Amino acid sequence: MLKLYFFPMACSLASRIALMEAGIEAQYHLAHIWTKKVADDGSDFRGISPKGAVPVLVLENGERLTESAAVLQYIADVKPETGLAPGFGDPDRYRLQEWLSFIGTEIHKAFLFPTFWYKDDGSLAKPRARITQTLAVPSAHLEDREFLVGKSFTVADAHLTWALLLLRPAGVDIAQWPALSAYLGRMQARPAVREAIATEMALRKTVAASPA
Repeated sequence: MLKLYFFPMACSLASRIALMEAGIEAQYHLAHIWTKKVADDGSDFRGISPKGAVPVLVLENGERLTESAAVLQYIADVKPETGLAPGFGDPDRYRLQEWLSFIGTEIHKAFLFPTFWYKDDGSLAKPRARITQTLAVPSAHLEDREFLVGKSFTVADAHLTWALLLLRPAGVDIAQWPALSAYLGRMQARPAVREAIATEMALRKTVAASPA
């Protein structure tokens, strides 16, 4: 069975969404990204991943896979019949990688990461200045599309859904991009997405109310 190390509402939420959309049973282990402790036994999370970051997907052979783009594509390929990633040889497979890269670098690392990790205005000025231009890209793309890639839900949608959810607590109201707001509404209406979010929101409250 696959094992996912996660932190509630962190980028690992996209991996949980993908697992649930694919109907893949997995074990979930909470790892505190601030203290680097595994909730199950208090062990050092850096013993699982020297990066100290989620997601970490432990494969059935015991190998560990990190980085959202790689983890999401792996999950999709476990059950190719679900269509969570275009098949090998399909040009859209490269479009999927294009969007996973864009979300991971331009939204996550360029804006969400510094917003939640850094507190001084000097460090946040440049990310804040760029985010409007950044979000204009997926907004324009989704003006006449239901999904990011092709005509069905893929792991790229799981990734963008997570990123859009984090924008509001990061101080960005996506209502100014109607296409993104409508897209997020469609994604949240999906049963697996809704359940994954509800699960992590509940866990987030538990983590906040208890010592790490």
